[in-house]
Amino acid sequence: MDLFQAIILGIVQGLTEFIPVSSTAHLVFASRWVNLYGGNAEQTTATMAVIQLGTLAAVFVYFAADIFNISSAFIRDHYALLTGKRGMRFSGTDGVRPIWLSEEAWLGWLVIVGSIPIGTLGLLFKDFIEGSGTKNLWVIAIMLIVIAVLLVGAELVGSQRKDIKHLGFVDALVQGFSQCLALMPGASRSGSTIMGGLFAGEKRETAARFSFLLSIPAITASGLLELRKALKILPHDSFVPLLVGTLVAGIIGYASIWALLAYLKRNTTYVFVVYRLILGTVILVLLYKGVISPVVN
Repeated sequence: MDLFQAIILGIVQGLTEFIPVSSTAHLVFASRWVNLYGGNAEQTTATMAVIQLGTLAAVFVYFAADIFNISSAFIRDHYALLTGKRGMRFSGTDGVRPIWLSEEAWLGWLVIVGSIPIGTLGLLFKDFIEGSGTKNLWVIAIMLIVIAVLLVGAELVGSQRKDIKHLGFVDALVQGFSQCLALMPGASRSGSTIMGGLFAGEKRETAARFSFLLSIPAITASGLLELRKALKILPHDSFVPLLVGTLVAGIIGYASIWALLAYLKRNTTYVFVVYRLILGTVILVLLYKGVISPVVN
């Protein structure tokens, strides 16, 4: 991988990781366009996962205050419980949060619970995820359309009444299992989790904000696992470009988080639905006519 390829991948990753259009779909096209590693699926997967660490860094920077508050409150509240300074009462607040936990500590539990599904399935299907099947354009195109349809359904039936303080285990599990759809290329991790949040009755901005927090364990685990593997399977001259691509992804990813949260405060997800439907349909037509191949030969 050279510097040009890395910058292109970093730009694409930063632009598409957080908006619900599927970063994987766009990275697959970008990697084909720049002929990354001659189409080697294993090396491409490792590169894509490592560049995700740039957008993970963007989440850490953007939500630094939230992450610090959640972590410190989680330790403080559980220490108080273990030392007997605070009793365990489950009367709850707003019907969801145990009263002995602060809002921040409770949010920490929700991130943990919501991360269990994708962590489990990710380990079980690790070999498949790293294979060429997850770069198949038929699968990508179909999932682009499927999630678009589900997003429309979520917009229509979701009550959109819950703020972040109203979230409970049900919300965490709904978004957690929805995040598992992101293991399928073209689904979009943010698109799947935002869709799940809307179905659970969350406001759009709330669904997106929790989606970003939920991305931290998932992207950290996949990125660090692939980083160790990347050090073994990628050419040594790729490491400097990979670092540059990761930095580019982080900078653009930070701007993407800000833009999406600002957009969802006042707008629906329909613009992303239309984009997904058009892109998915175009890919299907091109595949059907034989203009492009499902996988790199």
